[in-house]
Amino acid sequence: MTNRLYYHSSTVTEWETTITKSCKRDDGWYVLLEESAFYPHGGGQPCDTGTINGVPVLDVISEENDVLHKVERLPEGPAASCRIDWQRRFDHMQQHSGQHLLSAVCLKLFDAMTLSFHLGLEIATIDVASPELTPDQLSQLEWEVNQAIYENHSIASYMVSEEEASRLPLAKQPKVSGNIRIVEIESVEYNACGGTHVAFTGAIGMIKLLRTEKMKGNTRISFKCGNRALAEFNDCMGIIGKLSLKFNTGKDDIVARVKKWEQEQKQLQTEIAALKEQNDSFVARELAERQESGLVAHQFENKPLKDLQSLAIKLTSLTNDPVLLADLTEFKVVLSHSGSFERSCGAFFKEHLAGFGGKGGGSSTMAQAGFGTLNEAIAFYEFAKASFRSRVS
Repeated sequence: MTNRLYYHSSTVTEWETTITKSCKRDDGWYVLLEESAFYPHGGGQPCDTGTINGVPVLDVISEENDVLHKVERLPEGPAASCRIDWQRRFDHMQQHSGQHLLSAVCLKLFDAMTLSFHLGLEIATIDVASPELTPDQLSQLEWEVNQAIYENHSIASYMVSEEEASRLPLAKQPKVSGNIRIVEIESVEYNACGGTHVAFTGAIGMIKLLRTEKMKGNTRISFKCGNRALAEFNDCMGIIGKLSLKFNTGKDDIVARVKKWEQEQKQLQTEIAALKEQNDSFVARELAERQESGLVAHQFENKPLKDLQSLAIKLTSLTNDPVLLADLTEFKVVLSHSGSFERSCGAFFKEHLAGFGGKGGGSSTMAQAGFGTLNEAIAFYEFAKASFRSRVS
């Protein structure tokens, strides 16, 4: 049985102990320690990392009464000098303690019980038993939970019997039996929990709610605590600073400036679309007048597929002959006719594309295809041009 030091203190980061056992499994080497402060995966909280005799600890798992430490290689033993990655541990303490506080306040304000907790590398989430939380409710929740942080309630952990636990106002009844570890936030809540926590709510720093989403009829709340929340704030301020510089305005006027910019962009897009329409009409008339051997065929540089299709439609309104267009930048080919031509564009593509490495398809009056290389696109274009000219000649 491993003596779990983190049950009694979350601030133990270095200690001397003994390696009691080592074993080889399919995924690597594991060692057991007589005493361990390494927290294993559990309760939504990831494991600790660190070193044993300088050997990196890659994973920590709990099996019955033992804590197993997956190591990069077997450390020299049996004496073991252990060290925990404190930055990772403290981050987990801030997030987990913040979760307890957030869950307690959410239950108090909205009678919404926390159903699950997940602590990820970047954000933490809780799923609460509520189909929806309004923006006003979320603002109230964030305000109240941060007020509880500023009040600096003590956070204590201790072991009790099942009988003693039954007399406590626990937020949720524990699933374990025997001695039960309680985490108590003074004047806030009692919770059965085996995780690591800060000693006072003030050490959580702050809690910032990020977003909510519906999850199987409940609500998932994403949040960050402490140093993560500070990093999030700094990232946001960095973005605001860049936008302020970009639009040459203060942060209070950024939204109005962006709206004005959007209106200007929409106006420009409208003007560009009108100019493109005029240009396409001019190009269509010119190509229709220059058609040879009953086929309108032309190659373009940097003309997107949608523009090719639009131009093909204009051309088929001016001529009954088939239209073959290609873009040499994106390796696209379009074939179209007005419907008066007996040959199906889609059937022609289906029959011949594979031989040129092309992919595409279409209807009887318009088909389009893309190619992996310029040479393939040109080869198919020339083949289609020759096929249709020979058919009409």
